[in-house]
Amino acid sequence: MHLTDTQRRLLDYLRGHIARHGYPPSQMEIARAFGFRQNRSARYHLDALRDAGLVELADGRARGIRLTTAGAAAASVADGVLPAGPGDPDGLLQVPLFGRVAAGTPIGSDPEVRREVQLDPTLFRLRPDYLLEVEGESMLLDGILPGDLIGVHRTPQARNGQTVVARVEGELTVKRLDHGPGHLRLLPRNPAHAPIEIGPTVADFAIEGLFAGLVRPS
Repeated sequence: MHLTDTQRRLLDYLRGHIARHGYPPSQMEIARAFGFRQNRSARYHLDALRDAGLVELADGRARGIRLTTAGAAAASVADGVLPAGPGDPDGLLQVPLFGRVAAGTPIGSDPEVRREVQLDPTLFRLRPDYLLEVEGESMLLDGILPGDLIGVHRTPQARNGQTVVARVEGELTVKRLDHGPGHLRLLPRNPAHAPIEIGPTVADFAIEGLFAGLVRPS
């Protein structure tokens, strides 16, 4: 059985969606989750799963997708999508991957869902609400590398010293929070990068969430 990485991720997405909601996604929802521009791209990959004996498709029904026994048992480790542990086929988190976050100079946020991935909850110290792909090297000493997918636990509050995802003038960055009497800074963990000072001239600043852990795609 040969599947592309996209088809393996789609199979895991189908299994996670059914486990979470009790019903399969529509082709439109699949296209949105995977960033396909057209629904027929979703249908192309669904047809490949059907031909492999992993799903059954009922034409004319918006949610006419059913996993076969083989499809329900299949697991993928491609592109950071992790299988459930033995005896725990439904114990995964379904987490959307939104876009990029800077470990360096803040970069523009990308709120579009690129895809959804299934992750082992034991990888995270907090429950992640979404993932962001790291760009830049300012957090190297904390082991956060370019290309890592970091989990973000959505909250507007953080304690001094915690690693946060913050919005600065409409752009996102991941840094350590340094908050004390009379000062607020975002600290890098790489001496080649300077802190970001949050002073009175910064009109738009917010804590978007706490760093919850990371996945490093192979």
